[in-house]
Amino acid sequence: MLSRVYTAALHGIDGFEVTVECSAVKKLPALEIIGLADTAVKEARERIRAATANSGIRFPSLEMIVNLAPANRKKEGSSFDLAMVISVLACGGTVPIDNLEDKSFIGELSLSGEVRAVDGVLCMCLAAKAHGRKEVFVPAGNAAEASAVPDIKVYPVASLIEIVHHLRGETEIAPVAFDYSIFERGKEHFDVDFAEVKGQAHAKRALEIAAAGGHNVLLIGPPGTGKSMLAKRFPTILPELSFEESIETTKIHSIAGMLREDTPLIVNRPFRSPHHTMSAVSLVGGGSNPRPGEISLAHNGVLFLDELPEYMKSAMETLRQPLEDGKITITRASAKVTYPSNFTLVAAMNPCRCGYFSHPTKQCTCKKGDIRKYVSKISGPLLDRIDIQIEVGPVDFDALQTFSDKAETSATIRGRVKAARDFSAERCRKNGTPVHQNSDMTTRDIEKYCVLTDDASALLKVAFDSLGMSARGYDKILRLARTIADLDASEMINARHISEAIKLRSLDKKYFNE
Repeated sequence: MLSRVYTAALHGIDGFEVTVECSAVKKLPALEIIGLADTAVKEARERIRAATANSGIRFPSLEMIVNLAPANRKKEGSSFDLAMVISVLACGGTVPIDNLEDKSFIGELSLSGEVRAVDGVLCMCLAAKAHGRKEVFVPAGNAAEASAVPDIKVYPVASLIEIVHHLRGETEIAPVAFDYSIFERGKEHFDVDFAEVKGQAHAKRALEIAAAGGHNVLLIGPPGTGKSMLAKRFPTILPELSFEESIETTKIHSIAGMLREDTPLIVNRPFRSPHHTMSAVSLVGGGSNPRPGEISLAHNGVLFLDELPEYMKSAMETLRQPLEDGKITITRASAKVTYPSNFTLVAAMNPCRCGYFSHPTKQCTCKKGDIRKYVSKISGPLLDRIDIQIEVGPVDFDALQTFSDKAETSATIRGRVKAARDFSAERCRKNGTPVHQNSDMTTRDIEKYCVLTDDASALLKVAFDSLGMSARGYDKILRLARTIADLDASEMINARHISEAIKLRSLDKKYFNE
């Protein structure tokens, strides 16, 4: 007898369908699992035997071979348990064999017969839907996450005996419908606000421009000036996640096993702030079965790197590809996966090791060579990919005495950011081009959308010659100016826009070209 059951496996951010075939003959009872299975999959043999026995189900007295196809792709993890036990029971006649074609089964078995939650269920359910499956059976702990996949019935399974009764038609499991209020309920709950930041008006303005155009930011200044405070409030002025962005972000966190049962969907933009002692693998992802790292967990959100020069050189240099392409490719001997990594980088650093170089009142104790050595840890190619570089100086006494209720709130700034993004998106739609952030504009987009007035063109020419700009620096200035013009709802870029853009990229001459 032959049974065929369907499940799914993970490869990067995407899933792929796995066909579980079970062939049974009347010989000495045995169960063999083949199909390039790892140790966790092969151990399912004992879990299946114990789970059926402890659920009061008779295990078939047959010689059975279970094959996981395609056999040339490695299968890892315990999510195949449920599909394998259903295929075995179908061969033994315990469950009907003729109504399994449009179903997919995902979940881990405990020895008691309980069905346990697994990572990456959202990705696997999307793969099942893509292959035409109409019903998917998942652990009850993953049901809310899986229900976000549209046009497919999701059944929450708590135990093996429960699903057996369902497939026999004895006791039906009620499918779970997606609760769309989850998407709205978790939004806008921020514990911090820009109104709490005293002074630093120029830094707030820089972060507003960064949020409007998706530009990366480097904050340089002595300790205690509010660099970390500003960075932690940056997500509060970013536009809300769309439902599509939420699903994509949730897929990454699901694969990484970072979704809580009470949080089936990521509804706010991620904010990742890894410690400077982290390795390159922790930052970009990796492992024998490559998993997402911090830069992918920050996808559609913010990656904050505090004390940037303290990070390992190898870790910092891995940022080049994702900052340029919005994705990271991890290559291993057994696999090659690509994870999306389209984030906004906010980095902060002291101007020197003691922190007081160029401080107006405190004396720097570092030697000139030590200062150069400290800032040179940040390579030119990495620095060139950071659009905005600003100095965050000490806050004066009068600014500290102001009350937060008189300051501009994050909600007000976010309103301007959203208006600027809508203005940019409408321009793209009118011209029939894909909607994108200004930071992602190509050379062709710059030529089309960055139209300068005569005085703006003259100012840019003077700056180009006097500052010794590179071609990439020239493009960066125009992208920034385009964002500043969008904040003013102006189709033309004027001299004031160019002037402000130049100021936002001038610190590399002070700190990095000593």
